[in-house]
Amino acid sequence: MKTSEAAKKIEDTAEQLIAEVKRSYSVNKQLSDDLLSTLSFFFQSSLLPALELVEKSSVCHVTSPSSRSLYQVIGASGTPYTCFPGLKYCSCPAYQFSVLRKDTHMMCKHVLALRLAEAMDKLKPLQVSDSEIASMISDMD
Repeated sequence: MKTSEAAKKIEDTAEQLIAEVKRSYSVNKQLSDDLLSTLSFFFQSSLLPALELVEKSSVCHVTSPSSRSLYQVIGASGTPYTCFPGLKYCSCPAYQFSVLRKDTHMMCKHVLALRLAEAMDKLKPLQVSDSEIASMISDMD
């Protein structure tokens, strides 16, 4: 199997797991032990820190009056990281190193937290001014 085919299958599996989180959480308001085990196997060391960020309401959907939006995840240290889920992008150093440079992870814990928060309907809404959202974008590393 070619690398791009394998990467596509891995990405498809991740999408199926996130869809299962959404389905399961909408019905039961919790994740089953079997689903948590599968998520842990697939996402490995990123899962527990990501779930902690979701439970601490650290995942914000930031919107402005001009309908611009982005996501911000407040990391465990209190540092805000800007995320774009469609791009699976995060402004954190782990994303730069583990996802882009080393290619050892498909996403950082902040993007995983964002995806889980979306699926579990636990995004914290945050309305800011147009200048504030522009500043958030321009301050990204």
